[in-house]
Amino acid sequence: MKRIVVGIAITCSLTACGISQQQEVQMGQEYAQQINAQLPIVQDPEINRYINVLGDSIARLTSRRDLDWQFFIVDSKEVNAFAVPGGYVYVNRGLIERADQMDELAGVLGHEIGHVVRRHTVKQMEKAQGANIGVTLACVLTRVCNSQAAGAAINVLGGAVFARFSRQDEAEADQEGFNNTVRAGVSPVGMVTMFRKLLEERKSHPGAVESMFLTHPLEEDRIQAVQALINQLPASTLASLGADTRNFHSFKARILSLPPSPPPRQLR
Repeated sequence: MKRIVVGIAITCSLTACGISQQQEVQMGQEYAQQINAQLPIVQDPEINRYINVLGDSIARLTSRRDLDWQFFIVDSKEVNAFAVPGGYVYVNRGLIERADQMDELAGVLGHEIGHVVRRHTVKQMEKAQGANIGVTLACVLTRVCNSQAAGAAINVLGGAVFARFSRQDEAEADQEGFNNTVRAGVSPVGMVTMFRKLLEERKSHPGAVESMFLTHPLEEDRIQAVQALINQLPASTLASLGADTRNFHSFKARILSLPPSPPPRQLR
């Protein structure tokens, strides 16, 4: 974890005045390499092939199709997803296990892709000017920062830069997610059903999905906004969009067959 701290702090200090796309890509490559070395990434080839095929089918149709998009699954029971600058998208196993249809997972990917398309994290980094990006990212992905000391260190080093997008960022990512899924021929209804599912789970099992709400604050008005976009689609268009596939269920069954996720690691 110290390698993440040092490498990213240096990079951010060098780019405090503005981050170009080339710099964004370079940072993303470094972050992904270090994150993949620190977090429990699922290594199953078939599982990884599916998430990358699904993710790429959405990302390659966006305005940032030139990025080398890569998708990873974190072997964590925490419900969360996150995108690293440059086109690296991470989805926790716990979130996938709660998806009942392909369009629900696609909606999450479309939303995360939307954050990259709008460069939300890059803009936060430009404002942070050297904040401890790496540690914070690991925290929100897997709750490795449960200790009081770790939380204090993040506050001292610049605050939880990744921990909470603004309402405007989330609204923009929702809009992009809607556009991204429809463009890829996937029903955006999955965004709404997944959002509602997570809200209901938070009510019935407080703490079970808190990671997702820390990184992506979710309220009823966001759901209503996406539903309003869906209502504007012609009925024939909505009916033509895919909602589920046999391949998704084979993918989820393989996810469920994996050994239990390792417990969260504590920063020391």
